[in-house]
Amino acid sequence: MAATGVLPFVRGVDLSGNDFKGGYFPEHVKAMSSLRWLKLNRTGLCYLPEELAALQKLEHLSVSHNNLTTLHGELSGLPCLRAIVARANSLKNSGVPDDIFQLDDLSVLDLSYNQLTECPRELENAKNMLVLNLGHNSIEAIPNQLFINLTDLLYLDLSNNKLESLPPQMRRLVHLQTLILNDNPLLHAQLRQLPALTALQTLHLRNTQRTQSNLPTSLEGLANLADVDLSCNDLSRVPECLYTLGSLRRLNLSSNQIAELSLCIDQWVQLETLNLSRNQLTSLPSAICKLTKLKKLYLNSNKLDFDGIPSGIGKLASLEEFMAANNNLELIPESLCRCTKLRKLVLNKNRLVTLPEAIHFLTEVEVLDVRENPNLVMPPKPADRAAEWYNIDFSLQNQLRLAGASPATVAAAAAGNGTKDPLARKMRLRRRKDSAQDDQAKQVLKGMSDVAQEKNKKIEVRRGRRRVPAPPGVPGSMVTPSSSPQESGEAKAPDLKARRWDQGLEKPQLDYSEFFSEDVGQLPGLCVWQIENFVPTLVDEAFHGKFYEADCYIVLKTFLDENGSLNWEIYYWIGQEATLDKKACSAIHAVNLRNYLGAECRSVREEMGDESDEFLQVFDNDISYIEGGTASGFFTVEDTQYVTRLYRVYGKKNVKLEPVALKGTSLDPRFVFLLDHGLDLFVWRGSQATLSSTTKARLFAEKINKNERKGKAEITLLSQGQETPEFWEVLGGQPEEIRPCVPDDFQPHKPKLYKVGLGLGYLELPQINYKLSVEHKKRLKADLLPEMRLLQSLLDTKNVYILDCWSDVFIWIGRKSSRLVRAAALKLSQELCGMLHRPRHAMVTRNLEGTECQVFKSKFKNWDDVLRVDYTRNAETVLQDGGLAGKVRKDAEKKDQMKADLTALFLPRQPPMPLSEAEQLMEEWNEDLDGMEGFVLEGKKFARLPEEEFGHFHTHDCYVFLCRYWVPVEYEEEEEKKKKGDGKGEEEGEEEDEEKQPEEDFQCIVYFWQGREASNMGWLTFTFSLQKKFESLFPGKLEVVRMTQQQENPKFLSHFKRRFVIHRGKRKEKASPPQPSLYHIRTNGGALCTRCIQINTDAGLLNSEFCFILKVPFESTDNQGIVYTWVGRAADPDEAKLAEDIMNQMFDDSYSKQV
Repeated sequence: MAATGVLPFVRGVDLSGNDFKGGYFPEHVKAMSSLRWLKLNRTGLCYLPEELAALQKLEHLSVSHNNLTTLHGELSGLPCLRAIVARANSLKNSGVPDDIFQLDDLSVLDLSYNQLTECPRELENAKNMLVLNLGHNSIEAIPNQLFINLTDLLYLDLSNNKLESLPPQMRRLVHLQTLILNDNPLLHAQLRQLPALTALQTLHLRNTQRTQSNLPTSLEGLANLADVDLSCNDLSRVPECLYTLGSLRRLNLSSNQIAELSLCIDQWVQLETLNLSRNQLTSLPSAICKLTKLKKLYLNSNKLDFDGIPSGIGKLASLEEFMAANNNLELIPESLCRCTKLRKLVLNKNRLVTLPEAIHFLTEVEVLDVRENPNLVMPPKPADRAAEWYNIDFSLQNQLRLAGASPATVAAAAAGNGTKDPLARKMRLRRRKDSAQDDQAKQVLKGMSDVAQEKNKKIEVRRGRRRVPAPPGVPGSMVTPSSSPQESGEAKAPDLKARRWDQGLEKPQLDYSEFFSEDVGQLPGLCVWQIENFVPTLVDEAFHGKFYEADCYIVLKTFLDENGSLNWEIYYWIGQEATLDKKACSAIHAVNLRNYLGAECRSVREEMGDESDEFLQVFDNDISYIEGGTASGFFTVEDTQYVTRLYRVYGKKNVKLEPVALKGTSLDPRFVFLLDHGLDLFVWRGSQATLSSTTKARLFAEKINKNERKGKAEITLLSQGQETPEFWEVLGGQPEEIRPCVPDDFQPHKPKLYKVGLGLGYLELPQINYKLSVEHKKRLKADLLPEMRLLQSLLDTKNVYILDCWSDVFIWIGRKSSRLVRAAALKLSQELCGMLHRPRHAMVTRNLEGTECQVFKSKFKNWDDVLRVDYTRNAETVLQDGGLAGKVRKDAEKKDQMKADLTALFLPRQPPMPLSEAEQLMEEWNEDLDGMEGFVLEGKKFARLPEEEFGHFHTHDCYVFLCRYWVPVEYEEEEEKKKKGDGKGEEEGEEEDEEKQPEEDFQCIVYFWQGREASNMGWLTFTFSLQKKFESLFPGKLEVVRMTQQQENPKFLSHFKRRFVIHRGKRKEKASPPQPSLYHIRTNGGALCTRCIQINTDAGLLNSEFCFILKVPFESTDNQGIVYTWVGRAADPDEAKLAEDIMNQMFDDSYSKQV
């Protein structure tokens, strides 16, 4: 284990759920010298570990749900111990040491669910005890001395014991807040101590043989009592003492003999939960409607009918759960549907006939149970006027409007839903009320914008003025462009020179003192800088003139000019092998040096091997090149290093991966294994593994490749006995025999989720018990089992978590977590990995939020990166939706909204086109056709299709038809009339420019036909080859129409004159034994769409309203076969004639033909 030095700073750790049986308790717990709390629940401990003696600051120890028979050991030596939780063990009387009650700070003791028969001896010495839980034992009596000393108790649980009486000294517990006495035979106990417990908030007396006679007559002094449980007793009515409890919030009176409720229940104004199940109630008093804070009302297994529920129950506005199963209800009051917060409505096992229609308006309902009501008829669901799904308005009036119905029909359809909407009225009134404030806000905004515009105009006027140098003796004179010529002439001086353009440039206000010293360029001489890590570094004079090929330099020559003032020459030299960052920095810092000196010279670029004469003179023509140079300032990109791991795939519904040792003996013929070797992913299938597991493992490998390897990995599927040498090389060699090695009772370790906590000088590592619903922020589904509640929603982006899966330890780092917590989590995970007993191949994996590895995601339920699909928008807008956060969404949503036309769904089916009209249309389209050429894809090229094959198509092929049509020219008469109305000059120009227009023009349409079983390569080949050629031959006159099988263009079909035959397979198939073939003649919507399609040769497909052609081939050379034309009894006569013509065209005289 790596010594990270972090253990002394750990203040609390939860090691629950680990297996510490057999002496596997981690020794490194000793190093946690600052430990304040420690949880060792469900760890299989049989005795307290010796390592606890070193934890001198330990305050809270929890060892619940173990196999402890004694607490003797080191507990009494822990001076700071405050809480001992040892519930659900095997402790007996002798197993509880007496000396632990001598600890001054001991305030919490939980020994419930053990085998105690009496109170622990010396317990009365723990005078600071606040919480005492001795429930679920076999204690028969409580000593009187106990409550004399333990007067500060806040919580006392003595449930599920054998107590018949309570000591009178219990009245001394004036601070007691919770008293639980469930399941004790307290028949003769009068509980006279209760009125003295003035701080009591919770009182549970379930199954304690309570009657009207053995309860206190008054509990008025218990002003704080909020939770009372008197279930499973013999009460015939509600005890009178309960009506005085005004602070009551929860009351459980289930499983009694209560026949009626008093009107005094309206005193419980704070009541939230009332349980009256399994009693003898026939009705509820109307006073129950005054309990306005009531949230849960349970009335199961009573004798209630419709009249027994008050009609004013709708006043319970806070009601969330109403359960009245196993009663005699025929109906429920309609007012119950006014409880808009209702989430659960359970009415099973009643006599319900129907429910109110308003039940459909309870939008918050999650559970509606009406089972075992044989005569129940659910009310019809009212039509929703504004229901729109997938951006389509399905309302009747809208669809009638789209279908072209008359306004009266649309109005009649809408009249049924013309009821007033009170909610809309409130919104209108609220909008009218706020309109005055909106008007004031608009006026303020308008005034502010006017002020801003005036200010901008003034600034523009000031900028429009330009300064002109003043004549001598007139300083500061200004001449604006609007000045008169005389004024401007007086202001200008003929001997003044205009400023140069570069003098008007402002130098950037930068501090160059970090790069260049103050005395640079102040003395004549030479200075050379070398670029290193983006910054210029001064070079020693001894190395002037020696340049490294992979470096860049800045050269400054300082000299005195003719007037004796300083002047400079600045060069930057670029080596042949220099990196981009050095080239850029040398140019940038050369300009910075010029600005720093205030020089007017240029910075001159010099390249290696092409230096200027001026540059060479600086070094007296003595320069030399040296190989090499300093490293680049950029970070170098290194290849990702992948850790080779072997996983066993298990799980039926959801695939999970269990890491195993990287060796051949780990393979098991009953499982599928995934070998992750970086850019090589191997899926190994055992001889006894299922195909389903193999497919899911392959899918898992695909996800790893896509999400973690950027699609660069190669996935290899291997079966047992067909492994490649590379596979065995990764596993370190092939084993002699692959045997089953996984135990039959294998159970994967349950993942443990830790949340890393960081405080001032301490660390904490608590576990998140994801099995409990309280740990989840979102409400869980009722059918979600506790073992399946490890959900992605548990991870908070502001925190860091550690997921311990025994053979894998994962760190999940939220994007908004602090840097210190991340560092602490890395060290804690290393300690956690090495502290517990694990296999050698266990390792720590770091996961950043948003880039989690696939193995980590598989540990969570339903964590999969599936894109949200909105079928009303295109895929690009769904992907870009997250980027619209700062933009105006409204315009983008309107732009991407898909408009669906549903008119055809609400119109009657169009009648088929008459044969005469179809023939006329066919004739007109063929008259315009000047010529047609056909091509078929053969291999990777398109070849010309013989004319005798026109009209014959194959499902595996792609065809191209080039059709040339005559198009008559339309003269624009209106424009000619306008031209005639113009002047004579225009008429003459028109006569000169007039050209004789052709009477007819042509247009070319290319039809691309793709068979149903053909690949898209045909279309790609066409677009990159034949289409380019056609576009060059007919520029501006070419139109491309792409069609798929049985979705052809009607104009295209007309050219084949109803003889359009679709064969199965390829045009040139390999020779195979001849098989019978059956063709079906179909006409869809008119004679234009007539096709002859090959179908399965099955007599069951014959239909009496259609015609079929059957070819039966022979193997003889003289007679190739026989062809039948089968005419249905109800078939159209024209189709029968067409079928015979198609048969004669398809097959020559070598076939025998029969109709």
